[in-house]
Amino acid sequence: MVPQSQDVDRLNLSSDELLSTTRSVRKRLDFDRPVPREALVDCVRLALQAPSGSNRWVLQFVVVTDEAQRKALADVYRRGFETYRTIPSYIGNVDKGSDERNANQQRTAGSAEYLAENMERAPALVVACGMGKAESGPPIAKTTLLGSVLPGMWSFMLAARERGLGTSWTTVMLFHEQEAADVLGIPNDEVTIGALTPVAYTKGTSFKPAMRPDPEEVIHWDRW
Repeated sequence: MVPQSQDVDRLNLSSDELLSTTRSVRKRLDFDRPVPREALVDCVRLALQAPSGSNRWVLQFVVVTDEAQRKALADVYRRGFETYRTIPSYIGNVDKGSDERNANQQRTAGSAEYLAENMERAPALVVACGMGKAESGPPIAKTTLLGSVLPGMWSFMLAARERGLGTSWTTVMLFHEQEAADVLGIPNDEVTIGALTPVAYTKGTSFKPAMRPDPEEVIHWDRW
């Protein structure tokens, strides 16, 4: 069993509840309630149990709690968000094919804009990284490197949800990756930044499963 702090409250969700209700939380983040250091360490401890290609342990976390550092990183994020707005795949441009799904998409877009405006207010900003770069290698190199980082970030977010904390997966700051690396002191020629999430307690702990397609819409049996 992975040792965990006895001082961190848990929601005691079932595994199915945890997997189906760990949402990208934006407007329900409680920016005024501090997040204890031990809760963040607990989430990292569990994240380190995620898969790692060749068992290499490349996963690293930058946990930003300093107010000035959060503001500096949030400023880079906002510049990235403005760049994001200009591309066809911007969250507010996605057409999901029905009025109901599109209305849901626009609500999500609104919450993403809210987060961009308020990112530095989260008590912690957590950045998942991988030791190494893979741009010059074969495609499998990048997949393997990120495959050793992103599962750990998701495990971090699941652990956070169980502790009443909200997170929101985002990569928007990577439109200005070097600036983000400079703020965080990351050697960008040696380390790959995978994803960023704010971390804050949530306003209420009840979340519903998100709108998603029926499994039969996405399953290809035996062949594509």
